[in-house]
Amino acid sequence: MGGVRQSWVEVDLAAIRHNVASIAAEVAPAAMCTVVKADGYGHGDVPVAEAATAGGAASLAVALVEEGVRLREAGIDHPILVLAEPPPEDAPEVVAWRLTPTVYTERFVESLERAAGDRPVGVHLKVDTGMHRVGADPPLAVDLARRIAANRLLSLEAVWTHFAVAEEDQHFTDAQTSALLAVRDRLRAAGIAVPAAHAANTAGALMSPSARLDMVRVGLGTYGLRPHPSAGAHLDLRPAMRVVSRVAHVRSLEEGSRPSYGRRRALGRRSLVATVPIGYADGVSRRLSSVGGQVLVRGRRVPYAGTVTMDQVVVDVGDGPVEVGDEVVVLGSQGAESIAADDWAAWLDTISYEIVCDFGPRLPRRYSGGDRA
Repeated sequence: MGGVRQSWVEVDLAAIRHNVASIAAEVAPAAMCTVVKADGYGHGDVPVAEAATAGGAASLAVALVEEGVRLREAGIDHPILVLAEPPPEDAPEVVAWRLTPTVYTERFVESLERAAGDRPVGVHLKVDTGMHRVGADPPLAVDLARRIAANRLLSLEAVWTHFAVAEEDQHFTDAQTSALLAVRDRLRAAGIAVPAAHAANTAGALMSPSARLDMVRVGLGTYGLRPHPSAGAHLDLRPAMRVVSRVAHVRSLEEGSRPSYGRRRALGRRSLVATVPIGYADGVSRRLSSVGGQVLVRGRRVPYAGTVTMDQVVVDVGDGPVEVGDEVVVLGSQGAESIAADDWAAWLDTISYEIVCDFGPRLPRRYSGGDRA
């Protein structure tokens, strides 16, 4: 059996609880649904789910049936919404594990009717109001709601939609909200009970109070990240992830030396170059070395000295000091300095969601601030 990996991801479960509690208080009386899909945005789905429910989340959301089953197998009993309509063949598993499916096609509603047996199944009907990814167009949504209402074993618990530009375009976001509520009102006028409506993601929840409705679905904010700098700017959201490694080797190289594959960068002076055992197989983008990426060593920012490789990076520590065993922070804080997911997103021209989700299973998760500490 191998030794302990010298690179890992630290997850602060106290920060998760704090973020959920802070956002839940902000959006009340709307209920809080915490999104834990994609392994809790790379933080670990089960630990995050436990921390989120302890912090006040009334329900959880996942993208895949297998993600919901994993939470159930871990003993989590809160309602679990599957955000994308599952394949019809997954309907029996949805019923068996007491998951709440999203529906938007007759085909899946039919599969649920067959799978339900004598067990009532609550569903959330998704309406496409402008995202144009998945969801039923409003006229079809009304027809599906009628079919659901006519089946004694299916229960329409909510209608919902997903915002396309909540952090960018208030006018379009308001139009999406209005379109959803128009469907709800049409259903109620037809005598179809619609207990709840929900639309807001993190951006909508924090930037569009009128869009909070009966429930908000908060993903990014749970992890202490913001979809826009102004999103909940008054809230103390705390990043929960820190990605850490240790210096494995130190070399003194002459000015003009070109470390790593491709020999892309010449050192501008004689420098100490540290090798760190983490690479693109772990989620450290190969592009970081060519777009100004940095890490933290002894509380200061230092640049990559050459191309990020699969298992290792080299960083230019200049005059040092640096020693084998020194902590290297790839993402997060060290002393007074910090490298945020938003820094990575700016370097790589992407979004912070992608950054935290990319840290893969080769990096062990170490938890603090909770029962898993």
